[in-house]
Parts: sequence; structure tokens; C-alpha cells
Amino acid sequence: MAKDILFEIGLEEIPARFIRAAMEQLQDRTTKWLEASRIAHQGVTAYATPRRLAVVVKGAAEKQEDISEEVKGPSRKIALDASGAWSKAALGFARSQGVDPEQFTFKELAGVEYIYATRSSAGVETSSLLSEGLSGIVSAMTFPKNMRWGAYDFKFVRPIRWMVALFGQEIIELEITGVKAGNVSRGHRFLGKEAVITEPAAYIESLRAQHVLVDVKEREALILEQINKLASDKNWTIAIKEDLLEEVLFLVETPTVLFGTFDESFLNIPQDVLITSMREHQRYFPVLDAAGKLLPFFVTVRNGNAESLDVIAKGNEKVLRARLSDAKFFYEEDQKLPIDVALAKLENIVYHEELGSIGDKVRRIRQIADRLAGKLELSAAARAEVSRTADICKFDLVTQMVYEFPELQGTMGEDYARKAGEPETVAKAIFEHYQPRSAGDAVPSTEAGLVVSLADKIDTIVGCFSIGIIPTGSQDPYALRRQAAGIVQMVLEHELPVTLQEIFEAAMEVHENTKSVKHSGEELRINLYEFFGLRVKRLLSDNVRYDVVDAVIAAGFDDVVDVVGRSRALMEAVTATADFKIAVDSLTRVSNLAAKASATAIDPSLLKEEAELKLYETWQAIHTPYLEALTARNAAEALAILSGLKDAVTGFFDSVMVMAEDEQIRANRLALLAGIDGDSKAFADFGKLVW
Repeated sequence: MAKDILFEIGLEEIPARFIRAAMEQLQDRTTKWLEASRIAHQGVTAYATPRRLAVVVKGAAEKQEDISEEVKGPSRKIALDASGAWSKAALGFARSQGVDPEQFTFKELAGVEYIYATRSSAGVETSSLLSEGLSGIVSAMTFPKNMRWGAYDFKFVRPIRWMVALFGQEIIELEITGVKAGNVSRGHRFLGKEAVITEPAAYIESLRAQHVLVDVKEREALILEQINKLASDKNWTIAIKEDLLEEVLFLVETPTVLFGTFDESFLNIPQDVLITSMREHQRYFPVLDAAGKLLPFFVTVRNGNAESLDVIAKGNEKVLRARLSDAKFFYEEDQKLPIDVALAKLENIVYHEELGSIGDKVRRIRQIADRLAGKLELSAAARAEVSRTADICKFDLVTQMVYEFPELQGTMGEDYARKAGEPETVAKAIFEHYQPRSAGDAVPSTEAGLVVSLADKIDTIVGCFSIGIIPTGSQDPYALRRQAAGIVQMVLEHELPVTLQEIFEAAMEVHENTKSVKHSGEELRINLYEFFGLRVKRLLSDNVRYDVVDAVIAAGFDDVVDVVGRSRALMEAVTATADFKIAVDSLTRVSNLAAKASATAIDPSLLKEEAELKLYETWQAIHTPYLEALTARNAAEALAILSGLKDAVTGFFDSVMVMAEDEQIRANRLALLAGIDGDSKAFADFGKLVW
């Protein structure tokens, strides 16, 4: 008969950002332990609140499954001695498997006979395994930060205060750091009492009676339901940010939504400042009107019931008033700081001990941005905007507002620059030069924002690479992968007429005077190219088959717009054109033979056969328009032109002996194939396609 298992670990309040991962880890480890222990079950469900992590196993078998497995031993030659008796190797194998040698059987494997032992093991009672198993699960759990308490060496995310461990109605004997498992859990810290759990199936309802909703999904649904009802009743738009909802979800056991208000005079402060202050400091949801303008209200979630909500609201309003008063003071004081004075202060902030101050970084950004603006052939007016934006793009880092809220860098720069009389395009570009901040974020829309963003990001990457800071594994403290992906995204979305190599060179020229460079220019260039290659490959892999990605990457990815275009055209061809495989096979055959060419010069007078003359003429006819299409980034047209060689190539191989006895003719034919292969490889390495 199957029974349910309940295991709850009661703790002091866990940091909200740790809980979901801890809950999923407990579920995963429990599932894997059940499988490893051969305990059949009907599923594992995890639960969590700020004070507990729990799992319920439905329908766990009362006994392990019996096993009978066949184990391969030494070969017959080794297992038997000259007299036909069992050798020491065979006897040792028998002892290791717990069987009598007479139970051995012989089976042939790959032409060799081996001895096999059948090992059987009867399953033991599940109840006898649970204590050690659950203890092992707890001991194996890992967290971003651990604690020790009392005189115990044991470490966990927070001190363990109680445990519930049940197999059906039976309490599992388990003790960790002096805490013995039982059948008594604890309800809400203020509203509830202890809850006796009679059986695992009663877990959710027993705690609900003590004002604790242990089901994470139920708790989230209740929060959203209350927020949506409030928004509907008040005709508000309540901005729900996913990460804030996630945090609030794991701060409460009984969620009750309420709202408060603040003085309308604070609305004179930029909306982003108010919203950031509410979200980051108070965990409040901002309230907007239909046009997206902030209203003087906030929404929060109480860890408790609906009693005395007016008192709770007033308390929250008092705290928020103090926060917003601080923000107002910072905002007003920052506007008294001239931009030139702010820039001078950047000289005293260390960016990196080997790369100088932030002031040094700003000067590098200006030089790189000017070079990129030249390569992009911007107008004189646009270049002036790029230069001014680059000069002042980091000035807001020394403001009190950004010191208090680092996530507002760029946002405050835009606002303060506008109030200081800077051109609108420059002010907007200061904000945009941080874009894209993350995957899926928008790219800069202004020319100045775009160029300065490219310059800032490539300066960081080249600077770090030049002193040996190169991301490895999961380590990337300077977010170089994200910044490289941002560069690729900007080049692609704006279809910039600039290659990755040109972007590298612009930054490397500026960094070449850095005395602490640990890598040579060529080594640095190779490292950068490989690093960006992985970013481009990942970008392509989102929508393109792996073999198509490999094929186009092999032809080069320096031009991001071009490689994306080639990947899309090739992907469409391999999936939509039935006879495209014939064209690919012919180009692959050309490539295989072209590898044997020792010269590339073609002598048309040596082309005697009709098929080879036709191939040469066909290739000459398409060569220029093909390269022009590639240069114009018209990949679909280029591929269609290249595919036009199919019949001529097929006819050539059907009637011409490439490896002719005459050395001159053979070399000339190989040179012809090498020329065609050169054009082909400019699009993709078609040999990498998998059919």
C-alpha cells in the first residue's frame, strides 16, 4: 500500500531572493533520492513561505523495488585457468557480487565470451530509509549564503527551528542540530498557532487554518487577484514588475493588498525617481493613470489579514514620505552641481587600478566614439553631438541621486543635462548610451546614443581583455558577455555599415598606449574575435538550425548584418527548396577537390572539354553579380545566383576527368574548382550542412 511523505523544514525568515531556488532544489534532490533509492511514487510537490521549505511525495511505495541485474565479469580466457578451474580473477568477481561461482553464465560479446553474474537484491522497507535519506538531502543543499548557529558546524540558509517528517501518519525519526522531527508545524507568526499535521494530505489545509498559504502558486494568484480588483475598482493601472512580485510573494504567508497615498507635490520629481524609490526601498507597486503618468498612490502587500488596514496604510505613508523627502532633497541639490564640476570629480573615482579613473574612461570613450562616427560617415552636426555626449555621458555618477539609486544612472544624467541647457539629442543620448542594458532591452534610437553606447561597451571589453580579464565559465564580473551581445544587437538592428574588426580597431588604437597591456595586439584581436563569435553564434542559434549556423559562421561573421542575412537565406533554402540538396552536393564536391589545387591561376586556353568550358563561362557570368549581391548584403539573391552553378557543375563532373594525366590540364581544372570554391566559401561552408 502506498503512503504520502511530508517533509517540512521550519526556519527563521529566509531572504526572499533565495526561496524559489531553495524550494526547487529541495524538490529536485528529493525526486533524485527517491529514484536512486528505487522508491516508486506518484510525484513530488514543493511548497515554500518565508519561514519554511517543504515537499509532499504522493503515493510513495512502502517498500523498495526488488532488483535483479546481470553484471559482466572477466572474459572466459581470464576466468578459467589451464585446468579449467575458476581463476583468482573469477573468484574475486564472485565475492564482489556476492554470488557463488557456480551461478556464473557465459555470454558472447563482440566475439569474446565473458562470465556474467546475476545479482538479486530484495527491496527494504521505505520507512527504514527515510531518516537517513532526508537527513542527506538537507545536508547536501547549497545556498548563495549560509549560516552557522549555536555550537553546531552544520551550515544552512537560516537556523532550523522545527521539522515535520511524516510517512503516512507515522513520524519519521530525524534530528538535525538538536531539532527533532515531529508532526507539529507553526502557523503565521502573529495570527496563527501551532498546527498538528495528522497526515501529509492535510498539510495545506492545516496551515491554511493557521493563516499560512504554503502553495506558492495559490499565494501568487491571490496577490494578483487582489491587485487587479483594486485596479478595477479605482480605475488605476498598477505597474507590476515581475521581480518585485517575486520578492513580495516570498515575503508573506497571508497576503493582503492595500493602498496608500503621498503628497502630490512630490510628483514634481521625475517619475522614474519616485517609482525606483517606491520599488527598491519599500517594495511598493506604483499606480499610473491610463496615459502611464504616475498618480500619488502606492500599492503594497501586507503579511496578514484585512484588519486595521487604515492604520497599516498610514504607517506606510509616513515611511514613504521620509523616503520621498530624501529623494526630493537629493534631486534639488544635484541640480546645483555644474556639469563641469561633476566631470572633474570623475577623476577621483577609480574605474580599475590598471585602467585608470572614470575620467580616463570618459576620455577613451570620446576618442573611440569620434573614430566610430568617422567610420559611419555621420554628418558634422551628428559628430558634434557624439563628441559632447561622450564628454559628459558619465557626469551623473557623482550625483547624490545616482549614489542612492545606482540603477538611475543615465536616467538622471538625461534629466540634469536637459535642465542644464544641453541639446535635447545630447540629453537623450546620455540615457541611451547605457542601452541595451539586458537581453530584450531596446537599443539607442539617436545617432549619438548609438555611437557612444558602442564606444563605452567596446572600451570596457577591450580594456578588460587587454589586462587579462576574460570571462571563463560562469565568471563574468564585468558583464562583458552582456556588453558584447549589446554591441552585436545594435549593429544588427541598425544595420550599421561597420564590421566587428573595425569596432575592435577603434578601441585598440585608443588603448595601445596603456602600459599595463598583457597581450599583444594580434593575440588581443584573436581573443576578441573568438569572444564575439560566440555571441554571434548564440544570436543565430535562436532561430536557425545548428548546422546552418556552423556553415555560415565558417564563412566569417565580421559583418554581423551579413552573417545574419546569410543564415536566414540558407535556412530558408534548406527547408523550403526540394532540389537545393543537389546544389549543395555539387558545391561540396567542388570543395573537396579544390583542396588539392596548388595554384589559383586559370588558363582558359587549356579548357578543351565542352563541359569544363561551360562551367568556366557560367562561373564567369555569375562571379561579379554574386559578389555584388554579397557586398550589398542581399544574401537571398547571392544564394540564388550561386545555386545557378548546379547544372554546370553536375555536367562537369559527369563528363570531365578532373585528375587528368596531363599535369597542366589537371592543375588548370583544379584551379577552376578552387575559384568556384572561393566564391562558395564566401557564403558558407556547405559541407557542414546535415541532411
